[in-house]
Amino acid sequence: MEEDAVARAAVPGTVRGMVAQLATLGLPTGATVIVHSSLSQLGWVAGGPQAVVTALLEAVGPAGTLVMPTHSRQLTEPADWGNPAVPQSWWDVIRSETPAFDPRTTPTYFMGAVVECFRRFPGVLRSDHPTVSFAACGPDAGRITAGHTLHDGLGEGSPLARLYEADAWVLLLGVGHDNNTSLHLAEYRAALPAEKPRLRQGSPVLVDGERRWVEYTELADDTSLFEPLGKDFAAITGLERVGPVGSGTARLMRQRALVDFGAMWLSRRFSS
Repeated sequence: MEEDAVARAAVPGTVRGMVAQLATLGLPTGATVIVHSSLSQLGWVAGGPQAVVTALLEAVGPAGTLVMPTHSRQLTEPADWGNPAVPQSWWDVIRSETPAFDPRTTPTYFMGAVVECFRRFPGVLRSDHPTVSFAACGPDAGRITAGHTLHDGLGEGSPLARLYEADAWVLLLGVGHDNNTSLHLAEYRAALPAEKPRLRQGSPVLVDGERRWVEYTELADDTSLFEPLGKDFAAITGLERVGPVGSGTARLMRQRALVDFGAMWLSRRFSS
């Protein structure tokens, strides 16, 4: 994979270079921004994920707040696993023995090297949801990560809704809208003609200091719609900025505009 990154890059990516590129893209100093990223898509970066996180923190400055999804889907209901599925005889063992979610130590799962690096940076706070947590660093980090509800963890009780209130930015670094978690909030807000399908979920959590397997519910999402939704958002509103970061492509937009458009787009899609 590193060989592919070298081949993709004409020159190495650097902290200084990425900060300049983010400024040219239009990310303001002092911004609150949620970032989704693929390190491999940025080409070869001197310093790897640490350099990317450092560049993002420098780009928003001390008055800005950097946010990333730090999801840990390895803590979900094992009966629903499919990649890979596990034998049914394992399910009770997994439910009873998997360590409880700990925002300080639980690793992310398939979220990428930049996210896993960021969650360990000094001053980073992480919301207390066992599967769809978010990490934040900056003056607004406490407000964004506090009070993350167990049920509907990507809905109104989530950091996504707090970002909406803050009129935050969304930055996609080398990834598309299929990785854009803010569109889950649009799913929750969309007006659908029938009751939205829900999933029964379970995770190991700490309750009064004691590990328990707790069941809860979440919306059954459909991320296959996110790419066409994002494409229409860019084409119809003209509010998506596109430019290079490292040797990859970055997309920048306001989260509130995206979520409002997404809720309307999904509502029309399912009512037609």
